[in-house]
Amino acid sequence: MAETYDAIVIGTGQSGPSLAERLTQEGMKAAIVERKRFGGTCVNVGCIPTKTLVASARAAYVARRAADFGVITNGPIEVDMKRVKARKDEVVKGSNEGVKNWLKRMPNLTVYEGHARLEGPNTVSVNGQLLEGEWIFINVGGRALIPDMPGLHQVDYLTNSSMMEVDFLPPHLVIIGGSYIGLEFAQMYRRFGSRVTVVEKGERLIARDDEDVSGAVKEILEHEGVDIRLNAECMKVEKRGDGVAVNLSCEMEPREIIGSHLLLAVGRRPNTDELGLEKAGVKTDARGYIVVDDQLKTNVPGIWAMGDVNGRGAFTHTSYNDYEILAANLFDSGNRRIVDRITAYALYIDPPLGRAGMTEREVRASGRKALVSKMMMTDVARAIERGETQGFMKILIDAQSHRILGAAILGIGGDEIVHSLLDVMYADAPYTVIQHAMHIHPTVTELIPTMLGDLKPFQ
Repeated sequence: MAETYDAIVIGTGQSGPSLAERLTQEGMKAAIVERKRFGGTCVNVGCIPTKTLVASARAAYVARRAADFGVITNGPIEVDMKRVKARKDEVVKGSNEGVKNWLKRMPNLTVYEGHARLEGPNTVSVNGQLLEGEWIFINVGGRALIPDMPGLHQVDYLTNSSMMEVDFLPPHLVIIGGSYIGLEFAQMYRRFGSRVTVVEKGERLIARDDEDVSGAVKEILEHEGVDIRLNAECMKVEKRGDGVAVNLSCEMEPREIIGSHLLLAVGRRPNTDELGLEKAGVKTDARGYIVVDDQLKTNVPGIWAMGDVNGRGAFTHTSYNDYEILAANLFDSGNRRIVDRITAYALYIDPPLGRAGMTEREVRASGRKALVSKMMMTDVARAIERGETQGFMKILIDAQSHRILGAAILGIGGDEIVHSLLDVMYADAPYTVIQHAMHIHPTVTELIPTMLGDLKPFQ
């Protein structure tokens, strides 16, 4: 006999719990299912734990630079990795238990722990129990992609998830993948004290960003002692003693590098396998992501997909925005759409990269007339005062409408500063609004109006 609900939410990532709360507030009888960790990727193996580790790594970095600021420490700076992990675990525990307790105390909501599988367009099974719901929301997230790489099955390797259990300092960490996850771990572990090598198949790091951004990020990491190998087209791995050998090239020397530990950071894949989507008739694309429209509807009436699993965003903030779109459209007579949101994300190396809107490459490809302004952080007083002058700021403007098209802020506070531009973009206001604003001195953001007064056409 099936238990009947008005709505069933599968997964407790960023959007699932908030949607469950809204459903119950609307008087609906709802169920939510979690297979493993309450809170999903962000809470357990993503944003929260990694940024907690980044904070520990920065503390070590600043402590080592203390003498530059006239501060004298007694003896060398040491990092206790067990204490670093314990601090991270405590932060994660608070968030994980917070989500779990919130859901279990929520009126009109039943929490099921187990693997959910669709048995039909309105039926879900969990641990042999059948649940029926008029509405079903899929929020099962994703996991690390394991590439089909020669020799990989013969060696031990780490992913962003298993790295959360590391409580020691790898002598030489080799990271395959030169994008966001890989680079954050690279700088983090270099600051902890490991030798770090990043191996990237492509010709540059973070390929989705502009070449000047990629180049500056490479310089920042290399300045701290991270070894970077690009164009690694002939990759394979093999066990070598107590470590692992990674073949980098079939031509360039050195052709291989031997490390103590291997971290795979080559992308993500959706958790759609073993979900029973075929029984409900839910379509997926070639990569396994659930196909949704701009309002998160699947091809099956009454089934929606939110968060990483729909392939329409790979961030915690896009997942939460999915919830906001659903709540507005289902209950507030809204007409919100995915296509209306502006691309925004950050790379949490230090200094961080904050990105909003189009890249310069995308603007040029669009063929529109555009203006650009760029300022190096070496010209920013706040950066000089802090002794952190790496990076630059770049803003792109539509020459005809005067709207901000995009921005890249690579420098201290870049992940926060970029929002001053993002908000003007959402307001659909001309750049002159922020150009004429009076900002506080001394800050980094105060230079945004100065930059906007020095716009030049694309060359």
